[in-house]
Amino acid sequence: MKQFSFGFLIFFAAALLCAQGTDVQFSYNGSGNYYLVERTDLRRYDNGKYTGLVSREVRSFIARTVPPKNSAPGDAYYDGSFFVQEGTIRDSRGVGSGIHTSIPSSFRITRNGQLFMLEDNGYPSFRSFPAFPADAIKKGDKWVSKAERAVDPLYKGKITKIPMTVEYTYLRDETFHGEDVYVLSAQWATRYGISYWDFGGDLELKSANGKHSATMYISKETGNAVVVRDSVDETFVYADGSNVSFKGTISLFTEYPPAVDRSRIIPALQRASLITKDEANALAIAPKNTGTRTNVSGGLNGSAEPKTSGGTKNTGGTSGAGTQKAASGKAEQTKPVQKQIPSKADTQQKIEQTAAQAEKPITVENTEAGIRLTIQNLRFKADSAELLPEEAKRLDQIAAVLKEAPQSQFLVEGHTASTGNEKGEQRLSEERARNIALELSKRGIAEDKFICKGSGGRKPVASNATPEGKARNRRVEITILE
Repeated sequence: MKQFSFGFLIFFAAALLCAQGTDVQFSYNGSGNYYLVERTDLRRYDNGKYTGLVSREVRSFIARTVPPKNSAPGDAYYDGSFFVQEGTIRDSRGVGSGIHTSIPSSFRITRNGQLFMLEDNGYPSFRSFPAFPADAIKKGDKWVSKAERAVDPLYKGKITKIPMTVEYTYLRDETFHGEDVYVLSAQWATRYGISYWDFGGDLELKSANGKHSATMYISKETGNAVVVRDSVDETFVYADGSNVSFKGTISLFTEYPPAVDRSRIIPALQRASLITKDEANALAIAPKNTGTRTNVSGGLNGSAEPKTSGGTKNTGGTSGAGTQKAASGKAEQTKPVQKQIPSKADTQQKIEQTAAQAEKPITVENTEAGIRLTIQNLRFKADSAELLPEEAKRLDQIAAVLKEAPQSQFLVEGHTASTGNEKGEQRLSEERARNIALELSKRGIAEDKFICKGSGGRKPVASNATPEGKARNRRVEITILE
């Protein structure tokens, strides 16, 4: 069976095609950009004593990216920017909002539906879930698939992976919020510390047990997983003898970013003299979600799981490197995949493509994630995130453009020159991205519209061998997400 693997549930759109009679065939197609949301309302008990309601929402923007040159045909690559809002709530006290700091994630989905994490910081938390059978099914049919969940019950920053064996049932058809849907159920037990331990996880976590019962609503028209509601009752036990329990619900669902009104954005760019007429015409057409992008200012797929006989179908799927049964029944070996690092040739090509943009103070690109504005050669105080006063004009221009997308969120990504201090460069790029967001918020844009991330010196657009090249690499990219 093919797995839909994504941390907090990656809802890669599922195309559901009716077979003969009442049977329904489930299969997956790669999707475009979307928001992935996991919302929890859990009662927390420490050593059996109630300590409050944990209200936690994890949101992410998922964008399809350009696959590397050596990628297998049909593989789809994605980047995710996750951010968390959380608190233990008593007496209706809530959680504040502000500029969001991105937790980066990247992964690929293979042709057979397996998810491989390339950059794994714990998100998405549900992987290879939900999963659908290759066979056409009818109401009442069941199937079993393996999945994986990444947990951090005490929020220590140490992720532990727990395997899941999920039994699914096709329940019924109904209307959900005005949309015709297929309704599925899923049940699995939390079992950890008996026959499986994650030695790369939290070594203080000794065991876990509990149960989950979920209901899923799948759109008949689009095949999207509209929502998943999971009832949770589980306990985690630690080496010092303490335990923490959670009871309540986890809801997982997808949202789609609003379409950007380019008839407003493009005139704003022209008023700021950031694009020419020809470039405006090119920018008017949004790129398709195929992992490509178009520079205008000078510069989930998968097959079904193996068929099985009997009333219950065992998919044998996995969420990591290993084997996956093919339709023939033979094991097909899949090599583990490491995080993709740009080759020297790719980096040099990028450098050459952007050399012509060096004189532009702000460049504009059509990307998979949305319209991207890059502030070139940003001038900061030495080894600092503090902008020099002369950058005010460019920030005014950017703010004027972003105000024409009042319903959108903005991804702010900082970059530095590479000097060999990777940790320092990463920290500095994060600080610079956040500082740009703060400056833009002072110009009338709500703080909670911004998601900030830093990439250090890992994505150069020029050679770091010269002062001019280093200056070009000191940049911030702002994407209007769509």
